[in-house]
Amino acid sequence: MALSTRHAPVGVEPYLEQYAAVKPALPGADLPWLVERREEGRARFAALGLPTNRIEDWKYTSLRPLERLSFAPCAPEVENARLPKLLPDGAAGARVLFVNGRFRPDLSDLAGLPGGVRLRSFADSLTHEPELVEEHLGRAGGLDGHAMLALNTAMMADGLVLSIDRNVAVERPIEIVYVTEPNGASPALYPRNLIVAGPASQAVLIEHHVGGEGAYLVNGATEVLVGAGAVLRHYKVQEEGPEAYHIYLNQVRIGRGAVYDNFVLSIGGRLARNQIEAAIEGSGAECLLNGAYMGLGRQHLDHTSLIDHAAPQARSRQVYHGVLDGQSRGVFQGQIIVRQAAQKTDGHQLNRALLLSDGAEIDSKPNLEIYADDVKCSHGATVGDLDKNALFYLRARGIPEPQARALLIAAFLNEVIDNEPVAAAQDIFRARVAAWLERR
Repeated sequence: MALSTRHAPVGVEPYLEQYAAVKPALPGADLPWLVERREEGRARFAALGLPTNRIEDWKYTSLRPLERLSFAPCAPEVENARLPKLLPDGAAGARVLFVNGRFRPDLSDLAGLPGGVRLRSFADSLTHEPELVEEHLGRAGGLDGHAMLALNTAMMADGLVLSIDRNVAVERPIEIVYVTEPNGASPALYPRNLIVAGPASQAVLIEHHVGGEGAYLVNGATEVLVGAGAVLRHYKVQEEGPEAYHIYLNQVRIGRGAVYDNFVLSIGGRLARNQIEAAIEGSGAECLLNGAYMGLGRQHLDHTSLIDHAAPQARSRQVYHGVLDGQSRGVFQGQIIVRQAAQKTDGHQLNRALLLSDGAEIDSKPNLEIYADDVKCSHGATVGDLDKNALFYLRARGIPEPQARALLIAAFLNEVIDNEPVAAAQDIFRARVAAWLERR
């Protein structure tokens, strides 16, 4: 039966036309298994269309504005792009740089990686080790219900492929920088990343997403596989340009006794959605999904997360702090599912938001879905303005009101930042908070 007009897919034609145009030139076009997966993504996106508010997971964030924008399938390489650094010289074990969706080996430095670590671009991996990509691509999650992931799967061209062998510890953080410079165009980029942390391995990844002036779309996807006993700390600073659309999905699988620690600091973009789906598949595992967000003007910042407890005696935490000013809007959707076999689960989620203006808005929806009977789970959300008593206390001691407000905002955001165990990441996040407070 044909779809009714009410439920017809939205905004698919321009993207399907782009796919048809770039398909022959996509990396790995000679690999039958990859062509099949891309075609599956195209078909799924054609059936689903751009997400709208009619879909429960997108109730507070609609991508219908993308219908009105015309994005180019790919932007040319930029020679004079900004090349920011989060870590000081010598602090990173490796630095990987992508400009307008393409890996730039001439601007990257991989010399500090230890043996047992393989790091390539997605496009390069399809040429030199396609069996690694074929083995792991799609293992962290499927396309069901994920229109933007389906579109990414059809259009994926480059990104990061990182594989860490058993028992290998990467002592210094790996910095991954994604730079987008529209240069008068409106590029659409589809980074696809694959991270495989072998059993008992250890690593810290710090992503930095930054962009210039003008409208562009980053529709990215990252698959993460954390082996038994591994510890992977995965941090992200999202500082896209003011007219950018940043849509990212992380799908994660966590093995027995492993730790996956994710922290997102969201500052940039006109509309940004950071979505994480994590499945705890081994007993004794730990999943930490935390973050902070700061909105100004008419920004729309969405953090949507799901932790699926499928194994017993595991622990999870989701804690996000947000500050919204002007007409900005924040979204927090956090869900914990506890399967019947996941006895003795310890799960907690919390979203706290400060609204600094009458026009700011937060939509918060923490949710628990529990099928086991021996668990400890909690969730909550708080919304308010700055503490007037604390503000009065600071002003009574001679601190001008703007400075007093900035101190309280910084303390509120740093409360969640301070829980991260990596000092270098804390320094990065605190510096970004301070810079944001200077600008507002």
